[in-house]
Amino acid sequence: MTRSPTAVGAPARSTPDTNRFQAPTATAPGAIPDRRPVAELVGVSKHYGSVAALTDVSIAAREGEVLAVLGPNGAGKTTAVSLMLGLLRPSAGQVRLFGSDPRSPRNRMRVGAMLQVSGVPATLTVREHLTAFASYYPAPLGVEETIALAGLEGVANRLYGKLSGGQQQRLHFALAMVGNPDLLFLDEPTTGLDVASRRAFWSSVREFLGGRRTVVLTTHYLEEADALADRVVVLGGGKVLADGTPDQIKGRAALRRVRVTSGLTLAAARALPGVRKADRAGVNLTLLTADADATVRALLAADPAAAGLEVTGAALEDAFLTLTADHDGPNGRTEA
Repeated sequence: MTRSPTAVGAPARSTPDTNRFQAPTATAPGAIPDRRPVAELVGVSKHYGSVAALTDVSIAAREGEVLAVLGPNGAGKTTAVSLMLGLLRPSAGQVRLFGSDPRSPRNRMRVGAMLQVSGVPATLTVREHLTAFASYYPAPLGVEETIALAGLEGVANRLYGKLSGGQQQRLHFALAMVGNPDLLFLDEPTTGLDVASRRAFWSSVREFLGGRRTVVLTTHYLEEADALADRVVVLGGGKVLADGTPDQIKGRAALRRVRVTSGLTLAAARALPGVRKADRAGVNLTLLTADADATVRALLAADPAAAGLEVTGAALEDAFLTLTADHDGPNGRTEA
């Protein structure tokens, strides 16, 4: 996508919106909080000529949750996010943002978006960019507060073009935050960052959310989605393949992971009953199996000297690969 990393378009100045979502009220122990949909697709299909990008897709991002939208290239993730942002119109179905038209300027003022292609001018400083963007909104965060949240204090007076890749990513996040949005779209926000930078970025995101804001996240780092998302939607071939908590999605795969130190060849390991996938790192084997008991019995019979046996649940990545194995993007189209 080729928009700026902040809310879609430059909203006109207006008076503060008195109908903004408030922080959720406390609920009785054991009660399920009533989370209203903030952004939703209802039975949405989207076609580009003869290509179906989405077919009868329903997705709802609810108040206060982190929703991860996952899928292989061409699955329809960018199309789904673009529809929620009002950048595209559906071929069929309904799209709602805060209960109404996503193209409404009032609704757009309540949204921040950190998209993959920034288009940020190189000749302004961090502070100048944030000051300009803050002026577009009726009730923005303070510029200095935003700089601190994004960890940009040491480079606040540096030109964008002189920032490192990680610093530029933090500025893109700051630009999405400065409007004080109720809903934040993060499209592959940590691509290209090292492990330490990704952890620092997500620490900033958690601090910003404060328990009431909603995040729609797309990412290829499935461990991030597993650790951070309250709910995961898996898209494949333009359809919803799964929708649930990370644990529920992992349960859909019905797989177990077996780790063991063994001299078995990969060919022998892949021939064990139940094994779907086998990998080796030195003397250590990692097996993904649909029948852990049968796999372990056969493994120990084939290699009585095997040691360090460990059986665990499948990771989100395992479930993702299982769910999307037969679903490529339409016509091989690449999409983030």
